[in-house]
Amino acid sequence: MGKDKLRKFNEIGTFPNVYQLEEGLVNKGQWAERHFGNSNPVVLELACGKGEYSVNMAKAFPEFNFIGVDYKGNRIWRGAKTALEEEVKNVAFLRIQIEDLLDYFGSGEVSEIWITFPDPQPQVGREKKRLTSDRFLEKYRVVLQKGGLMHLKTDNDGLYSYTMEKLEQRRETVVGATTDVYHSELLNDTLRIKTYYEKKYLVTGKNINYLSWKFQ
Repeated sequence: MGKDKLRKFNEIGTFPNVYQLEEGLVNKGQWAERHFGNSNPVVLELACGKGEYSVNMAKAFPEFNFIGVDYKGNRIWRGAKTALEEEVKNVAFLRIQIEDLLDYFGSGEVSEIWITFPDPQPQVGREKKRLTSDRFLEKYRVVLQKGGLMHLKTDNDGLYSYTMEKLEQRRETVVGATTDVYHSELLNDTLRIKTYYEKKYLVTGKNINYLSWKFQ
């Protein structure tokens, strides 16, 4: 680990808005009350990276609580640092493997889930690692409240197609779908939020895919 990564990794251990691994277990089923001190709905951003979506959604929607989830501490550092500097109090970060989600959130605790530019895991043998594979979708179904929305935003056309096929197979309810969100009638202020990597993709002219759905 490089010196800068190590510095960031050590620094997030002092941040009051970051929970690492087992630290977050005590909040299961009580994130709103225990961390945020309110009863507002909880929204997750999975594979949050530098946390741009989490922080910007928190600014736009103060009536919601946002939690960015990722395993890479040096990335989480940026979003957590920005939130502290700008006093955005309705956002927190959780450093865990997403596959452990059920250990950290109770049944129906989450009102909405965003998956923003995850690793598409394109190799056939790595399908189970895709964040929209059956094993992950079943975890989301548990923590998401009935009727809660799922969102996927990705530059990877293969992951978009895979997810659409998966939702059709499972007979889930697709709410919105486009292979070019910035030229779509679905575009709104939330979808205009751009991550660090998304900005790079857009410079090259890459289309951005978007899907939203509800579980049956």
